[in-house]
Amino acid sequence: MIHNVFGEFQDQCKAALLGSLNRLGLGESLPSIIVKETVSPLFGELTSPICFDLARSLKKPPARIAQEVIAGIDYSRQMLIRSVEEAGGGYVNFRLNYELAAAEVFAAIESLKNEFGYLKTEAPQRIVVEHTSVNPVHPIHIGQARNSILGDALARILRNRGHLVKRHYYIDDMGRQSAIVAYGYQRLGGPPPKEKPDQYLGKIYSITTCLVEVQTLKRKIAELSSAETGEEDLGRVRRDLDEWVSIAAELSAKHPDLFNLLSEAISKDESADLKVAEINRQYEKNEPEAARLVRRVSELCLSGFRETLSRLEIGFDSWDWESDLVWSGHVDRLLKRLMDTSYVQSEAGVFKLDSAKVVEDLDLRGKIGVSETYTLPPLTLARSDGTTLYTTRDIAYTLSKFKDAERVINVIGAEQRLAQLQLKTALHALREGRHASNLTHYVFGLVDMPGYKMSSRRGRFVALDNVLDEAIRRSYREVEGREGSLTLEEKRAIAEKIGIAAVKYVLLSVEPIKTVTFAWDRVLNLESNSAPFINYAFTRTCGILRKLPEQEVTPNLKLLTHPLEKEILCMIIKFPEIFRKAADQLTPDGLINYANSLAEKFHEYYEKVSIIRTEDPAQRAARRLLINAIRVTTENCMRTLGITLTERM
Repeated sequence: MIHNVFGEFQDQCKAALLGSLNRLGLGESLPSIIVKETVSPLFGELTSPICFDLARSLKKPPARIAQEVIAGIDYSRQMLIRSVEEAGGGYVNFRLNYELAAAEVFAAIESLKNEFGYLKTEAPQRIVVEHTSVNPVHPIHIGQARNSILGDALARILRNRGHLVKRHYYIDDMGRQSAIVAYGYQRLGGPPPKEKPDQYLGKIYSITTCLVEVQTLKRKIAELSSAETGEEDLGRVRRDLDEWVSIAAELSAKHPDLFNLLSEAISKDESADLKVAEINRQYEKNEPEAARLVRRVSELCLSGFRETLSRLEIGFDSWDWESDLVWSGHVDRLLKRLMDTSYVQSEAGVFKLDSAKVVEDLDLRGKIGVSETYTLPPLTLARSDGTTLYTTRDIAYTLSKFKDAERVINVIGAEQRLAQLQLKTALHALREGRHASNLTHYVFGLVDMPGYKMSSRRGRFVALDNVLDEAIRRSYREVEGREGSLTLEEKRAIAEKIGIAAVKYVLLSVEPIKTVTFAWDRVLNLESNSAPFINYAFTRTCGILRKLPEQEVTPNLKLLTHPLEKEILCMIIKFPEIFRKAADQLTPDGLINYANSLAEKFHEYYEKVSIIRTEDPAQRAARRLLINAIRVTTENCMRTLGITLTERM
């Protein structure tokens, strides 16, 4: 049994070329042997341009060299090669032995089942994938969901590749955002939420932020007016106030009771912004009252996150508190290490890392990927009041992750490029270059919802929970209209899986760095490039297999001669290589594209070729094996992305 049939075919083609060239006495002067896929199955499955390389040194036409090379090929050990021919004036084209390839891949599928395609690495690593890490101040929204779904897919793919993967969630519980929601919750008296906790706290966060800003700006206008400051400064502050008053009106209309309660409570504080700053300062110092308050609020929000993520079957091996890094002294020790280098300077009590100097002194431009003309700005490590900044704490966190891993992958948005570059630069300054080299910033782009403008200021964001609910509702309408034999509970269960799969698929289907356009007509499109489209192909394969008797006669694989059967078989034998590439290059969208192409080809096959009504029992048995191979391959491809398919729709 050969698991990676296409990989073996490639190796046999290379071996055939090498053997022939050695017999011709050309082995020693041989350039590297390259075989690649042909532009069309009409020319075979693989081709090599090696004769063009040899023509320059041998002073002979490439076509003549190709004919000599082909004449010298020994087929006895290269069983997957059906034939070899010269084409294009010197290319050596290889044709696959489809009968043997089919036998090998069907045997592999029968043996490996839900492990088929998952080629194991010969060099497994301990890898930490940190993803999601949404600040615990409001619900996970659709833009942040892309982080969760990408990160989870990467972790699954790497695990199936044979790596030892741990999934980490970094709880960013320090800083102004956490202090704001804690302050608002405190002013309400710390009530138990009467709704999903992250949704409740998200409302508190938006309203409290707004009320604090309005109060602060009003005070600033009064100070500027009494100081007879220039009209330009005063006008700018007034424009800011007008915007926040507009936001207040919007939030008051959306959440009138909560807005009024918070407005009344916060108005009793003369300087709400100072109260927020004090909570922030006390929490970093681990003072008991602030520690209990912020942890309580953060835990409430995280419980909502866990509920949401469980719907997506996304979990974590470690939940890492930013505050624990600070309270344990880990951040202080890291700061001292940095200050002991020659790259940290103090300006009025503010400590900064001279990132540009680190880059130049250690010749890092190529290592961190910055151009010759770009100057990396300094990284502020600590404020004059002694509190540290997010990136400083992230440096400490990165070093802690490397205690359990040889490689760390941070799934973080594109807007954090600079911070991640500065983090790597700091690691080099600490002489932790090995860790810097093994740290990957996995960048992802935005999610655009046409006709909807998200704004955290206005409390306008599309919560992931709401998107999932809507996807399930729309999926149920489709399921209800298609499957009359199912119970109500079965229909709901199927609709839930289809809806969630559809959301996951659309967020994985675009190259991570690019923006995803989230439009419902695409998300649930049954005609092409969607999870329901692929699920429909999977459902059809399951239906065919239920109707076809198993092994009624010995399958005759020679009868899989239809061009579509050969195309599909070739696609299936390529799956292990597709998976390997996706795992090693961290490209889950490659698996999405593969699954979609396989579904397209199967739907075409289903419409054009009789399967169940095939008259020849041996051919019908062979086609059954092919349909089962499509089913297993499709399911395995989607499963490693975290997408569950249903046997009925």
